[in-house]
Amino acid sequence: MTKSEKNKEEKIPQENENKESTKELKETPEEQLKTTQEKLLRAMAEIENQRRRFDKEKQEAFEYGGFNFASESLSLIDNMDRAITSFKNDDALKNNKDLNKIIEGIEVVKNDLVSIFKKNGIEPIECINKKFDPNYHQAMLEVENSTKEPGTVVQEIQKGYMMKKRLLRPSLVGVAKKREEKSEKK
Repeated sequence: MTKSEKNKEEKIPQENENKESTKELKETPEEQLKTTQEKLLRAMAEIENQRRRFDKEKQEAFEYGGFNFASESLSLIDNMDRAITSFKNDDALKNNKDLNKIIEGIEVVKNDLVSIFKKNGIEPIECINKKFDPNYHQAMLEVENSTKEPGTVVQEIQKGYMMKKRLLRPSLVGVAKKREEKSEKK
């Protein structure tokens, strides 16, 4: 780059600065004050909005901080239910005199876990004989049923849970459908 090119580049920013300073000189002190007040109000509003956002995030972190832990802990209750069912249905264990003690021990631990969940706002979703709601239920199968209205939950495959107002896990359900009447064709 030659000296003349460098001088041209240096003059351009100086010209822009001169234009801005003349613009500022043309503004009256009242206009400058008004502009400054508007900038200050915008900055204060932004700070207030940011403070509210942080407060909301802090509150949600406090309320739902254990969401993932709770979600993964639900498998403990499922496994305890499966163990109890398995023990009750095992022909070799049915004759064991200590079977009831084992089942009672598992149920005590399960009840303690359910109690801890309730203290932390985790509740099971009641779904049997309720209208199917995709926000809380996941349909796994349709069951022909003439006694229930179509779209009614008639079977619960896996229990769903809510944590306060958030869905922790949907209920896996079977939904009633109208029984199809077979017409005979001749």
